[in-house]
Amino acid sequence: MNIKELAKKYKQYAIDLRREFHMNPEPSMKEERTSDRVVEELTKMGIECSKVAGTGVVGIIRGSSEGKTIALRADMDALEVNEENDKDYKSKTPGIMHACGHDGHTAGLLTAAKILNDIKAELSGTVKLFFQPGEEVAQGAKKMIEEGVMEGVNGVFGIHLWNDIDAGKVSIEAGPRMASAGIFKIDVIGKGGHGSMPNQGIDAVVVGSSIVMNLQSLVSREINPLDPAVISIGMFNAGTRFNVIAGKAHLEGTTRCFSMEINNSFEEMITRVAENTAKSYRAEVEVDYKQLVIPTINNPQMSAIGEKAVEKIRGKDALITFEKTTGGEDFSFFTEKTPGVFAFVGSRNDKKLEYFPHHHPKFDIDEDALEVASALYAQFAVDFLEKF
Repeated sequence: MNIKELAKKYKQYAIDLRREFHMNPEPSMKEERTSDRVVEELTKMGIECSKVAGTGVVGIIRGSSEGKTIALRADMDALEVNEENDKDYKSKTPGIMHACGHDGHTAGLLTAAKILNDIKAELSGTVKLFFQPGEEVAQGAKKMIEEGVMEGVNGVFGIHLWNDIDAGKVSIEAGPRMASAGIFKIDVIGKGGHGSMPNQGIDAVVVGSSIVMNLQSLVSREINPLDPAVISIGMFNAGTRFNVIAGKAHLEGTTRCFSMEINNSFEEMITRVAENTAKSYRAEVEVDYKQLVIPTINNPQMSAIGEKAVEKIRGKDALITFEKTTGGEDFSFFTEKTPGVFAFVGSRNDKKLEYFPHHHPKFDIDEDALEVASALYAQFAVDFLEKF
């Protein structure tokens, strides 16, 4: 049997696993039951595996001859969302739900493991299976990398089931695919006073407001207009009473972009604007900037391998071009270490399911997408190892 046929053969296995994981969701970095089940399934297949990064799992499939090593990644964590679907496989854990498709990713990679294990005698090289915790909190990939999972890896491939793409279609084009995500906090230190005598104080509300406005000029006047970028303030807290000059203000915001150059400049730009604005009002600021994820950018050579893999399992018509998204992914940290590619695998089917976006309490997928996902994982691995 070829990979396409094997994916069809194991389709029900993928569906059953996905529903099991969906009924038993676990929050980020606490995927205890999920990782135990992954180990159990890999062990049944006779695949060497071990736990890493707390609740992460790495499986290893060795081919009959030596060669390169390709890593296949699936994330496992769920979200703090209370499911509103009325399905047999509805979440059994109040307040926790697989509302982003990670149950399908885990099931898809386990199914791919089954396929690759069946044909390992034909593999020239090694396949590493990354079952990653904590994607939603952008901690899992970094922790796995810190524990050495990328040693000896020559390429990395990941997927995301995507409800804005029809089931059966795949987007795997080269270039930027998902944005960076940074979060920042700005504390303004002014001087309190009486509202009727503002000259006696340093108004943190005015300072904070000016910082908000001046930050907008970074996108409109400092960053190249051909490079998409976002700086948004989502929180502004100040003041205690109508006639009291606020002595302190607290701002929080986020950044997004698709360029590593811009991403690496955000902290300096935001700090410069905040400090200089505050100085003009005789105030001070403290700025804290944290990088959650960097941009996910598909390597052209890896993308080309992925496109050929899609053609083999679904035909040329399955390939589509899909606009990049400002959502973020910590898969990007794997691609810092080695060439990588990230595929959006369509999971939408309006004839079967009412459409709901990712992170919605009624989110669900067309489970036909699992057959595509498992086949693509496996085909990409085979094609990568053959090419290199």
